[in-house]
Amino acid sequence: MDVLLVESRDELGLLWHRHLERAGITVHRARTQFAATDLISKRPFDVIVLDLVLEEGSALAVADFASYRQTDCRVIFVTNTSFFSDGSIFNLCANACAFLPAATKPEDLAAMVEHYGSR
Repeated sequence: MDVLLVESRDELGLLWHRHLERAGITVHRARTQFAATDLISKRPFDVIVLDLVLEEGSALAVADFASYRQTDCRVIFVTNTSFFSDGSIFNLCANACAFLPAATKPEDLAAMVEHYGSR
């Protein structure tokens, strides 16, 4: 399974990266919208783990681009804010499959990735 992890914060990205790799998942990382869309253009992904608030660029633009380029790819949104806490993210992004707080345990995130990536 190939996963794109889009997270601007290095410490959190590294923590998630390690847990996903331990689960046998191939992980590619991007810190910005532009790096993520570049990777999406070059290779297929089963799941994208996408922080809703990126330091550079827009997470919604990444999800939209992925839905166009890789129609079967699912997006797990994570955030440390209350944006979209009403579930409206699922109305905006057809490829959204989960919406998790950034404080989610890494092993729980890995389980979600395995679940949605194995479809």
